[in-house]
Amino acid sequence: MSILYVVFIGFLAGLIARFLAPGPYNPSGFIMTVLPGIAGAFVATWLGQTVGWYRMDQGAGLIGATVGTILVLWIWRMVRGRTGAVDGPPGGRRWL
Repeated sequence: MSILYVVFIGFLAGLIARFLAPGPYNPSGFIMTVLPGIAGAFVATWLGQTVGWYRMDQGAGLIGATVGTILVLWIWRMVRGRTGAVDGPPGGRRWL
């Protein structure tokens, strides 16, 4: 049941983080908005349990998951921004 909680909170956090941290290299689309949110919720839960903010049976709250999602989006921008091309070469193969 806690996994479902983290997924639901990650869904909400992904939507909120997209509005709080807009950027040119953010993933676009509904699914690519929700997936970083879920990843951010898992990161916030893991980090909070490691530091001792949450018990092992607790998940991150909405604020923690939103901060985790902003961290995931920041890492995404750093990785995506170094490639130099947003959409890839014209007429070439697009890499994910």
